[in-house]
Amino acid sequence: MQKVKKKILVKGCGVAGLTSAYMLAKAGAEITISAPADSPRGAASWYAGGMLAPYCERESAEARVETLGLQTMKWWSETLPDLVTHKGTLVVAPPRDSAELERFSRRTGGHRKIGADEIAKLEPDLAGRFSRGLFYETEAHIDPRKALLALKQKLKDMGATFVDIDADEAGFDFIVDATGFARIDQDHDMRGVRGEMLLVHNGDISFSRPIRLVHPRIPLYIVPRDNGIFMIGATMIESDDNRPITAHSMMDFLNAAYTIHPSFGEAEIVEIGVGVRPAYKDNFPRVKQEDNHIYVNGMHRHGYLISPEMARQVTEIVMG
Repeated sequence: MQKVKKKILVKGCGVAGLTSAYMLAKAGAEITISAPADSPRGAASWYAGGMLAPYCERESAEARVETLGLQTMKWWSETLPDLVTHKGTLVVAPPRDSAELERFSRRTGGHRKIGADEIAKLEPDLAGRFSRGLFYETEAHIDPRKALLALKQKLKDMGATFVDIDADEAGFDFIVDATGFARIDQDHDMRGVRGEMLLVHNGDISFSRPIRLVHPRIPLYIVPRDNGIFMIGATMIESDDNRPITAHSMMDFLNAAYTIHPSFGEAEIVEIGVGVRPAYKDNFPRVKQEDNHIYVNGMHRHGYLISPEMARQVTEIVMG
């Protein structure tokens, strides 16, 4: 007798929903995904940096973020091998912030200290700009938008059905809710953390890897995309307000980019993005179960780094 497939409704088409849906489909479940028609565009993870940087994240996160992040880097590489770039992360600081660079070094592992010559060898367009840096050679990055669209296409190819929001939950064995900040009114342990980013076009330089600029107040980074596009991010503001970007944040981004290379002063601003990240008190995600409802949420700034582990937990619950 043929085994009946479990029917699963996944609500949400961000990185948490798509990774959960993909793992469940691989495990043999019949998947329906409920999300707006243009998803994953507009999800918080659409505006992410896509840095698979478990060592760098340890600077402001607990040890399990690093441990799980090292595992999930492998998952992304196996699942979307053509989209993961394995060229590490470069952390730099101007001379005035050398103490901050040393503090970053003490709080993180997986790196080596490098000087001006090696910085120039890694990133020729930074030659002569920084005398000291940290190189996290085994880290990687992924274009989050390409990754989300690729996962969505893989699910379609595997027979998953995509429906609009407010789908009828009747007839499903499990409902996996990965709707992020939309659940904040129902999950009172969760809060919103506002994040802002810029996409700019700068055809005068190229980078091979994410560049993090040590900053005394907020972490700032530049991540290369294709065709001269760079993502500059990202603020972490304790607020669930999704109004347009503030002038203060815009100045921080542009000043940081200019500090990394003056050519960013002539860059064209292509897009300004604002998203509210769901987060719990310890900034670590949760998988919660209430009868046949499973809630995966609270990704904070670790969506791409941690979501495959949360998806694995969801799959273990659903598939028994």
